[in-house]
Amino acid sequence: MGYVKTVIEQLHSKYPWEKEFLQAATEVLESLDVIVEKDPKYRDAKILERLVEPERTVVFRVPWTDDRGQIQVNMGMRIEFNSAIGPYKGGLRFHPAVTVSMLKFLGFEQVFKNALTTLPMGGGKGGSDFNPTGKSENEIMHFCQSFMTELYRHIGPATDIPAGDVGVGGREIGFLYGQYKRITNRFDAATLTGKGLSFGGSILRPEATGYGAVYFVEEMLKTKGDSIQGKTVGVSGFGNVSWGVCKKATELGAKVISLSGPDGCIIDPDGIGTEEKWAYMLEMRASGHDRVKDYADKFGVKFYPGARPWDIEPMDIAIPSAFQNELNEENARNLLKNDCKVIAEASNMGCTPEAIHLINGPIMYGPGKAVNAGGVAVSGLEMTQNTIRLSWRPEEVDEKLKWIMKSIHSQCLSAAEAANDPGNYAKGANIAGFLKVAEAMLAQGNV
Repeated sequence: MGYVKTVIEQLHSKYPWEKEFLQAATEVLESLDVIVEKDPKYRDAKILERLVEPERTVVFRVPWTDDRGQIQVNMGMRIEFNSAIGPYKGGLRFHPAVTVSMLKFLGFEQVFKNALTTLPMGGGKGGSDFNPTGKSENEIMHFCQSFMTELYRHIGPATDIPAGDVGVGGREIGFLYGQYKRITNRFDAATLTGKGLSFGGSILRPEATGYGAVYFVEEMLKTKGDSIQGKTVGVSGFGNVSWGVCKKATELGAKVISLSGPDGCIIDPDGIGTEEKWAYMLEMRASGHDRVKDYADKFGVKFYPGARPWDIEPMDIAIPSAFQNELNEENARNLLKNDCKVIAEASNMGCTPEAIHLINGPIMYGPGKAVNAGGVAVSGLEMTQNTIRLSWRPEEVDEKLKWIMKSIHSQCLSAAEAANDPGNYAKGANIAGFLKVAEAMLAQGNV
C-alpha cells in the first residue's frame, strides 16, 4: 500500500465520526500522491501525518446571559492547525451546526488557502454552536464578550489572528475586539481582522471574498479566450460573499440572477445589479431573519421555497457562496445539462465530492481554497496596514487583491501542469499549497 493511502486509512480509523474533516483531508491527500510518493523526504519526516493533525485544539464553554436574565451555555472552539509559514489565521463561525469536525475541516483547508495567497499566514479556524439568528444585539454582545474572555489567552498578532465568517460580521468583530482590548489593556489592532474602518479595518474587506472569486473566474475564462462579460451568473446565499460577487460581476459586465437562503431561492431576471438591490442585501443580513423571500417581496421577483438556484434557471457560471456541500450531484447534473461553463466555490467545500467528480473536467471547476482566498488575502493586507499604521485607498486594495488572485490562479495552473493534469485547479491548488507548507515544516525540524 502506498504512503498516501496508508495515511488516509489511518485517519479514517482514528476519526471515523469526523465526516467533514475526513472528506476534506481525503480529497487533499489523494491529490498529493503524485508528489509525495516520488520524494522520500516527506515520508521520512512524517509530513502528511503531521499535516493532518492540528498543532493545538482549544475547546471551552461560553456562558452568557440572555435578555430574560437566564444563563445560556454554548461551546467555543479554536483549531490552531498549522503555523509553519506564519501565525494562525482564519475566521470565527457562529452557527448551530458548528462542530469540532467542521472547524477541523475549515482549519485544514485554511492552511492551503493561506499558503496560496503568498502572504505569511498559517491556518486556523474557530467558532461556536451559538445561533445569532433571532438574538437581540444585547444578547449577541454578551455572548461575544464571554467568548472572548476565554479566547483572548490564545490569540495575538504574532500567534493567532481570527476574523469573521458565517454568523460573524463587523458587529460581532467589534464586540469581540472591544472585550479583547478591555482584558489585555492593549490596542493590538492586528489581533482581529474584519474590523470597522474607525478602528483599524481595511477598505473592501466585506466585499473581498466575492471580489476575489470573480477575479479568479475571470482568469479561468481567459485560459479559454473568454471573459465574464455578458455571462449569466448564479449565486447562493445573500451575505457579504454573495454581495461582493454581485457587485464585482456586474462591474465586469455579467448579470447575477439568483440569491438563496435557508427558506429557498429567488431568481431576478433583471439582474441583482443596482445600488438599491445591493443595499437591500445588507439590510437582509443585518435583520437577522435569515430568509431570502424578503428580496422577492421587495422587488417583485419569484421566490422558490426550499429550492436551490442551480436547478431553476440556466446559468453560465455557478458560484456557491453560502455553506459547505450546498451543490450536490443532482444540482451538478442540472448545470451540466444546461451547459454551465464554470463552477467556482466561493464557499468552503461548496460542492459535494460526488458533484466534483461529475463536473471536474466537463465544467471548469474552481476549488474553494483558491477561489475564496480573497477574503483572507485582504485580511492579511489589513494586518499589514495595522502594523505600518496607514490605510490604503480602495483602488489600491482592489489592485492588490486582483494581483493576489491572479497569482493564485497561476500557481494552481502551474502545479497542475507539473503533475501532468493540466487544467485541474483542485489538484493544482492542493499541490501548490502543500509544497510551500511542507518545505517550511521540513526546514523547522520535527515540531
